[in-house]
Amino acid sequence: MSKFKLATAQYDIGFFSQWEEFAEKLERWVANAAQQDARLLVFPEYGSMELASLFGEAVYSDLQQQLHAMQTLLPKWYDLHAELAKRHNLFILASSFPTQQNDGRFLNRANLFGPSGLIDFQDKLMMTRFENEQWHISGGEQIKVIDTELGRIGIHICYDSEFPMIANRQVAAGADLLLVPSCTDTQAGFHRVRIGCQARALENQCYVVQSPTIGNAPWSEAVDVNTGRASVYTPVDYGFPDNGILVEGKDNQAGWVFATVDLSEIARIREEGQVFNYRDWPKQFDFK
Repeated sequence: MSKFKLATAQYDIGFFSQWEEFAEKLERWVANAAQQDARLLVFPEYGSMELASLFGEAVYSDLQQQLHAMQTLLPKWYDLHAELAKRHNLFILASSFPTQQNDGRFLNRANLFGPSGLIDFQDKLMMTRFENEQWHISGGEQIKVIDTELGRIGIHICYDSEFPMIANRQVAAGADLLLVPSCTDTQAGFHRVRIGCQARALENQCYVVQSPTIGNAPWSEAVDVNTGRASVYTPVDYGFPDNGILVEGKDNQAGWVFATVDLSEIARIREEGQVFNYRDWPKQFDFK
């Protein structure tokens, strides 16, 4: 299936008194996208941090306590996403979830679910100063490409999108679609990720999909301010938008942004484009 509709979220951070409130919110989001015939749903980085609200102020105001408390919700969080993907027969890149490892470290993990359940995950590789210095979340070590019936998919969690070798490795392994869940608290942060996404789409002549958290959650120590626009970026060449932006949302409006992508167009543009950015990538290393 080379041509399909996707939905990328401008996701507002909620506050809940019980699990069922979160479950109802997620079910509404997924059902809404399914009603629009979306086959792939992309949620943002750290959207899961709204779950910290379930544990009370002493926990959600403490960067370390919230990480440990949230692990108790992880099994039913997995189950809920898997059930929704199966019920609606679609693919869900869930909001990234800080996930504790056997050695005690926390990794920022994005899980991809399909109609048959959890397919695979990608851990964030490059960590921001906040994650390193204050939150103490560690970076992953493996660059993955995930096989699905929609095609091969690469995932870049926010800051990862600003490092070109990661994307090039994934595209070389067959990924024509890169998903970028993000969480940024300033316009500068959003534009850093956006510029990274557009550069990766240009260099690799592929689709890149960005999904941000939006809005204010003053109760949260981790995701108190959120800004960005959900967008789908493309090669800048024949048959694609002149500015490389297929679609984008409006500032601070929670909801889905929909787009139809055709992965067969990626092969075409690499063969017939005005330029051959992807093909010419290795040549830059030949210069003295």
